[in-house]
Amino acid sequence: MAAAMALSCRARYGPCSRQLLGLSARGRLVRPAVWGRSAAPASSQPGPGGEVKYCAELLRKRDYEGFLCSLLLPAESRTSAFALRAFNVELAQIKDSITQKTIGLMRMQFWRKAVEDIYCDNPPHQPVAIELWKAIKKHNLTKRWLLKIIDEREKNLDDRAYRNIQELETYADNTYSTLLYLTLEMLGVRDIHADHAASHIGKAQGIVTCLRATPYHSKRRKVFLPMDICMLHGVSQEDFIRANQERNVRDVIYDIASQAHVHLEHARSFSKNVPVKAFPAFLYTVALEDYLYKIQKVDFNIFHPSLHKKSPCSSVPT
Repeated sequence: MAAAMALSCRARYGPCSRQLLGLSARGRLVRPAVWGRSAAPASSQPGPGGEVKYCAELLRKRDYEGFLCSLLLPAESRTSAFALRAFNVELAQIKDSITQKTIGLMRMQFWRKAVEDIYCDNPPHQPVAIELWKAIKKHNLTKRWLLKIIDEREKNLDDRAYRNIQELETYADNTYSTLLYLTLEMLGVRDIHADHAASHIGKAQGIVTCLRATPYHSKRRKVFLPMDICMLHGVSQEDFIRANQERNVRDVIYDIASQAHVHLEHARSFSKNVPVKAFPAFLYTVALEDYLYKIQKVDFNIFHPSLHKKSPCSSVPT
C-alpha cells in the first residue's frame, strides 16, 4: 500500500527530480484579495534481526512522510534511513511524553551516551540504537551531526514560544537540516550546493512542522509560534488556544508560511548545481509544498478541517 501511496504522490507531482527543491508550477504564496512539538525508549525488544522492522514501524506510525521518503531511497541506503529517522522520532517524542523537564533531560542523556557508545562499537541493547550503529558503520556518518540534533532537541524541552522567526529557523537548521546532511552522507553526497539546499529545506520543514502542530498544541494550551510575528499583528497566545480565526491571526500564519516558502525558493535556486545523486534526500519537499498549497487554499486558516484530513502525504508532525 505504501508503494501505491508513493506512486500517487508521483502522479500528482511528477518525477521527483523535477520536484527536487520546493514549489512547483503553483508558484508563489499569494495572499487572497479579500485581505486588503523515554530513558531507554523501547519497553519490549524485538527478536533477532527485528530492529529494521521496529524502526520502520515506528516511522510508519509517527512520521509517515518520512517512512514514504525512506522507502523511495536507493536500496543500499533504505534501512539506514529508517534508523536515522527513527532516531529523530525517538528524540522528538520525548517532549510530548514527559511532565517534568528532568525526565526529558535524562532521556536525552540516554541518547547522548548511546551515540558515544555507538562510536565505540558498543551500542545499547535498544533497536533504534542498534540500527543506527549499523548505519554509522556502513556510511561513516558524522558524529557531531547526531550530537547536534540531541543538543538542540534538549534546548527545546522548555514549553515556551520561539522569541522570533530566527530562533525557530535556528532550531530547524540544527535538527531538520542536520538530518538532511546525514541523509546526504548516506547517499554518498558531500557537496556544498547540496548542503546549501539541505539547509534551506530543513528550515522550511521546521517552520511547516511548527505550523502543522499548532492546532494539536493549542488544544493542550500550548503555543510555540514566534512571538515577534504574533506581537506585530496584535495576536495573543490565547487567540490560538481559542482557535480564533480572525484576520490578524491569519496574518500571523501567512507571514510564517511565507518564510517557509522563501526557504524552498532559495533551495530550488541551487537545483542546477546539486548532484542528481542527492535528489532522493529532498523528497520531503513534496509534503512541504503540499501543506503550503493547502493552507493558502483555505485563506491561511490554520484550524481549517481540510488541513487535518488523513492523506497519503500527511502525518502527525515530529
